[in-house]
Amino acid sequence: MEIKKGLYYTEENEWVRVEGNKAYIGITDYAQDALGDIVYIELPDVGDTLKAGDAFSVVESVKAASDVFLPVSGTVIEINEELEDSPELINEDPYGSWIIAVDLLDVTELDELMDAEAYEEFSSQEN
Repeated sequence: MEIKKGLYYTEENEWVRVEGNKAYIGITDYAQDALGDIVYIELPDVGDTLKAGDAFSVVESVKAASDVFLPVSGTVIEINEELEDSPELINEDPYGSWIIAVDLLDVTELDELMDAEAYEEFSSQEN
């Protein structure tokens, strides 16, 4: 299982990459592996404003459907449209295939998330 340094992680297996006031959000290698082959992803609308903890997407695989939760509050400013036609990109590159980008509303929410080392420890206890 790959865990990238420099990202923030949640206990629900989402990751956040921050660039300025923009946060890119996706699911971890662990999450995509647990789901299996991803066949569909439901994306929110650009302009939606969501709170940390809100479900913003549904990822469907051959095994199950799973909600994806927003780790930080923000307004959706981009969606990864490539995933609409090729959701399997998440399986191929979970850290390169972000799902949405939001304009961060409260950067202090990042303090509630785990860094790579903490997430590695957390995920090793989950297995």
